[in-house]
Amino acid sequence: MEYSSTHVSSVETGRKLPTLRFSRSADLVFGTEATNDTFERQWREMRHGSLLEGFPEYVGHEGRAVEIRLYEIGIIPGLLQTPDYARVLAESAVRRGSINAEQADERVSFLAERQAALERQRPPMVFVVMDESCIRRSVGGHAVMDAQLQRLVEFAAKPTTVLQVAPFDIGERRPFDLPVNVLTLPDRSVVAYAESQAQGHLDREATSVLPMLTAYHQLQAESLSQAASVAMITQVRKGTP
Repeated sequence: MEYSSTHVSSVETGRKLPTLRFSRSADLVFGTEATNDTFERQWREMRHGSLLEGFPEYVGHEGRAVEIRLYEIGIIPGLLQTPDYARVLAESAVRRGSINAEQADERVSFLAERQAALERQRPPMVFVVMDESCIRRSVGGHAVMDAQLQRLVEFAAKPTTVLQVAPFDIGERRPFDLPVNVLTLPDRSVVAYAESQAQGHLDREATSVLPMLTAYHQLQAESLSQAASVAMITQVRKGTP
């Protein structure tokens, strides 16, 4: 592990906290880096205990996924958020009393780590469908929203991304009522993550994940094309209906 026996013993007995590097080294030595129960996952759960159940584990999979499919309602998906947009959401949660200031800082830094993990040599394909409410809902005022909408346009221009808006007028044809994340992993297995206001759930069962993937494809078919989606975002940015 490239750590002294004294250091390892201190982590084992709780006198020292493990680091991300330590956890990844342990996974490498014990051959657990490609399993569902890694030291890195345990480290993330310890560090991000204020996050919803299941989310730290999901992020561990997200960092090595070859395809990421996201659907969001009401707010811009986290992986596409600007720092200012993310900070406004975190500070709003502090004012409501749902988290404290330290947890707000943790959320913003954690999001930055997730975004940085995607900037790798072979980035994943990222498919994003946003409900129209995501771009219509003002967060943080004009300057924050203007920069955020510009970020969406830049995201859509990348060669490894697809961005679509699900317009209000698809009505009952919208298959999801909650945000959904679907990942394709390097071994081509598929996992899904969904959350409510109070908890998150990571699902690996093919009997439930594959129908969710089918529903996502149906959502894409009902949504605007990327070109039409970018045009709508540009109109909203200009303040035109």
